[in-house]
Amino acid sequence: MNYSIIFYIIGWILKVEAALMLLPCGVAVIYGERDGIGLAATAAVCLILGILMTWKKSENQIFYAAEGLVTVALSWLVLSVAGAVPFVISGYITNPVDALFEAVSGFTTTGASILTDVEALPYCLLFWRSFTHWIGGMGVLVFLLIVLPMTGGSHMNLMKAESPGPIVSRLVPKVQSTAKILYGIYIVLTIVELVFLLAGRMPLFDALATSFGTAGTGGFGIKNDSMAGYSPYIQNVVTVFMILFGINFNAYFLILMGKVGQALKMEEVRAYLLVIAAAIALISWNSLELFSSLGESVHHAAFQVGSIITTTGFATTNFDLWPQLSRSVLVVLMFIGACAGSTGGGIKVSRLIILAKTVRKELIQMVHPHAVKKVKMDGKLIEHEVVRATNVYMVAYVLIFVFSCLLVSLDGQSLVTNFTAVAATFNNIGPGLEMVGPSGNFQIFSNFAKLVLIFDMLAGRLEIFPILVLFSRETWRRF
Repeated sequence: MNYSIIFYIIGWILKVEAALMLLPCGVAVIYGERDGIGLAATAAVCLILGILMTWKKSENQIFYAAEGLVTVALSWLVLSVAGAVPFVISGYITNPVDALFEAVSGFTTTGASILTDVEALPYCLLFWRSFTHWIGGMGVLVFLLIVLPMTGGSHMNLMKAESPGPIVSRLVPKVQSTAKILYGIYIVLTIVELVFLLAGRMPLFDALATSFGTAGTGGFGIKNDSMAGYSPYIQNVVTVFMILFGINFNAYFLILMGKVGQALKMEEVRAYLLVIAAAIALISWNSLELFSSLGESVHHAAFQVGSIITTTGFATTNFDLWPQLSRSVLVVLMFIGACAGSTGGGIKVSRLIILAKTVRKELIQMVHPHAVKKVKMDGKLIEHEVVRATNVYMVAYVLIFVFSCLLVSLDGQSLVTNFTAVAATFNNIGPGLEMVGPSGNFQIFSNFAKLVLIFDMLAGRLEIFPILVLFSRETWRRF
């Protein structure tokens, strides 16, 4: 295990986080808030530690899959712990576990909160809270791939460990160039959404915070009613961009290359849009009696479907009061999630396609034992290694989900509350149903249950295995 390069990269993570904290410090200066002192102090400590850890460059710049998994997991832990400190120093979140929950929820783009009154926070902390979504959406390590020179396939090992989805591929031959393209698309889409929100007369601060939450598919609102108080125009803009950020960024790259037809033929994107359309139609019909018109029903259904399937978590209405069928559809969408290669969470549409095609292949071979059937996606053969990894992922997913539900149930909350709390955190969504619904929060849980949910948020964002690797004895053996 190349420990020196792991600590070197973590040092860079701390330096990047210190630089990013300067933005909310600037917000504190603009609004004349003394609470920015906590952010500035935390940034200073992160910078000092980062400089000490990167003072001597690692002689061995090569690291492999194991180092990649460990580096990603530890980096996200360090990032979250440092990000939680300003909340504690400011005094707005006095419980360290609560502060860590809020920070992890931000960086993992979950959007679950322990705060009962969001609007009581100063502007600088509201900005930092929303900005963590944008940082975690694309991943800070993907950003480091742009600036850190490495050799021996190290870039790809880092990208595979942090990027969501069963298949992680280069858009162009060089991994660093791929990272630049991904971040370029991410930044442009964020800016375009910001412009549309400003065009709807949304205040600049609100527009920035909303854009950060939408781009990272995080969902931290700066208002107690989330998005309910904004105009239908602004809600529609957010609906469109939530869905756009849930699409595989490979499709955008193909469009930029002039291959629009190829982008539209991507099976995952088509399935994703089809599920959204079907869910909107079903919920609009089922919840029609709750609204004054069909248009209003479609409006709210589209927003919540886009919010839940992309795991953003914004809300325009209390969907916990919707009919059972509509609520059930939203719960199903929690598990489906967005596309691989997007900023969304969940199981991912591509995994479900692979699983469905694998089941179909097995059924055909049961009926025709000598038939040779291959699993393909977008006309390309899916390697056996990818199919195996998808199956193993689903087994690990189910085991962690069940075990988490059992542990959280020790608090004595209802089955629906516990089940959807785990679903909302493990799939990085944010709100669940009943006590953790749009009108509730996660403050009701004990510190132990919150730690379980923190684990779920990290495991869900990092696709399970980087976090599990930390608990393997083999990981820490020198070899």
